[in-house]
Amino acid sequence: MVYYFSKLLEEIVPSFKRVLFTGIFLAIIGWAGLIMLIQLTTPTLGPRWLFFFFLFLAISGIALPVVSFLNIRFPSTPPIETPGILRQSSWFGIYACVLSWLQLGRVLTSFLSIAIAIGLILIEIFIRLRERSRWHPGDVENA
Repeated sequence: MVYYFSKLLEEIVPSFKRVLFTGIFLAIIGWAGLIMLIQLTTPTLGPRWLFFFFLFLAISGIALPVVSFLNIRFPSTPPIETPGILRQSSWFGIYACVLSWLQLGRVLTSFLSIAIAIGLILIEIFIRLRERSRWHPGDVENA
């Protein structure tokens, strides 16, 4: 049983080196874009949208290796696939963008930030429950 899950984990979960390289690449693009955007532009409509784009890339790039490591360290019964790891790391980028958007309008409160975090966590839990209900152990063996 343990051998089956370790073999399954090797096939589905991407290698940590590839994830680390991708995360570093995204983070460098995001942070370099943010630095250049803040230093070289005025806050009009176009650069404001670019700010959210680069912030999303920077935070998602930082979160990608961490999320991948946690999913490797604490495996679930249906092992998570690459799109799931990317989705989970992008939740962090979405969360940072939503918080900065709300702070821009001076509407952000601590209660609202906690409520948004709980909402995103619940969405991810429901997505994982759906993946678990659709998973069949024989599908990976026969592939």
